[in-house]
Amino acid sequence: MAETTAERIARILAERIVSGTLVPDAPLRQDRIAEEFDASHVPVREAFQLLRAQWLAVSEPRRGMRVAPLDHVSMQEIVEVRASLETLALSHAAPRLNAACFEKIEHAMLKGDQAQTMTEWEQANKLFHRELVAPCKMPRLLEMIDQLQLANSRIILSATRSGGWKPTSSHAHRQIVDALKVKDFPEAIELLRRHIRGLERVTR
Repeated sequence: MAETTAERIARILAERIVSGTLVPDAPLRQDRIAEEFDASHVPVREAFQLLRAQWLAVSEPRRGMRVAPLDHVSMQEIVEVRASLETLALSHAAPRLNAACFEKIEHAMLKGDQAQTMTEWEQANKLFHRELVAPCKMPRLLEMIDQLQLANSRIILSATRSGGWKPTSSHAHRQIVDALKVKDFPEAIELLRRHIRGLERVTR
């Protein structure tokens, strides 16, 4: 399906927010963005709503639309919500995981091991988490998790830029997968919960 103007604007602005080009609390001026993308105000407003759904923008009274903050409280909320949603999804996905699913999961882990840059690693990390819960057959839940993924990437890449975090998830990912392969689903779910909440140390 072709990308709409609003989706294109949201995607490009999201890339700027996640990369840090657009800093936390920066104003998102409707007129300037409409002019930049040669678009009317309607798709720009739609793009803003998409960014809000992805936890990348906020609307504040008398201040208008702005890039979402990246403070301790905001980051902790993202981590906590993501941990709750992903563990719920895994509880439904785990019994449905088959050989084809594990092949995709292993491929994502391999891509992470082979990553040469932080951006490549984070793409592989997102792929791993997506494939882990994909079989849950709960499309609305998966959509909510996907909407949080960019906000999560923003936290990781921000922490990397400040030198406070390095990718160390390969072992954690392997533990989760090993537990799933022997059908120890409660252990796998708890390992996933601890793995995601481990990102909270970045928010302190």
